[in-house]
Amino acid sequence: MKQRLNKALAHAGLSSRRGADRLIDEGRVTVNGEVVQDLGRQVDLDTDAVKVDGRRIGAAPSTPLYLILNKPREVVTSLSDPEGRRTVADLMRGVGRRVYPVGRLDYHSDGLILMTDDGELARDLMHPRSSVPKVYRIKVRGVPQQQDLDRIQKGMILDGRRTLPAAVRLLRKERNSWLEIVLHEGRNRQLRRMMASIGHPISRLTRIALGGVRLGDLPTGAFRELSAAEVSRLRRSVVPKGASKQPSGKPPRDTPHRRN
Repeated sequence: MKQRLNKALAHAGLSSRRGADRLIDEGRVTVNGEVVQDLGRQVDLDTDAVKVDGRRIGAAPSTPLYLILNKPREVVTSLSDPEGRRTVADLMRGVGRRVYPVGRLDYHSDGLILMTDDGELARDLMHPRSSVPKVYRIKVRGVPQQQDLDRIQKGMILDGRRTLPAAVRLLRKERNSWLEIVLHEGRNRQLRRMMASIGHPISRLTRIALGGVRLGDLPTGAFRELSAAEVSRLRRSVVPKGASKQPSGKPPRDTPHRRN
């Protein structure tokens, strides 16, 4: 079936629609041996030889695959790394089909990463206006004062823009403190920068939930397939186009308490 090139790449699970646009603009996509930079070029993945970086892209399976991975620290959240570091792709061998990470966890963070070949859902989850809740368990130096936690909970200025309200819960306070924080956006290294700005840099960061899907006791470096109910929760966590969802600043009632 003929469809726009950027849509075909997204439906094949290669990336979000915006990511597909970038691949095409950068001249990394060929159709039947010819570099194509027309986003609207009509292609049929069953009959046209569509390649990205020299690798042929086939039609997406009729049923998308949804997995969560418990990413270890010192693993890159991408399918390849120019520095030769270990990537999430190295941990997904045996899946039997190509899946892609949705969003990122930085190199020194660990925890839940969604892996899927559903390009449309990936695009929706990563859209800046989606406000999908992401729950983190963090270890920081020292004990934050309540006024500092209030700044995070109400929103603070980063890069000239105020962050969305975040739910904050102090779990344990000693020489190092443990907190649970729920963010509804994903700016670059946002949580690390927020905590550094109040004088309590993060020494450990673990994502434990995304859009109602929880990491639970999944071992480090392991992955599992989501249930139909979990996929439904993910879809419901995405704000519909034209709608507005304002975070409440309150933590979810049943966020997991086990640190993985």
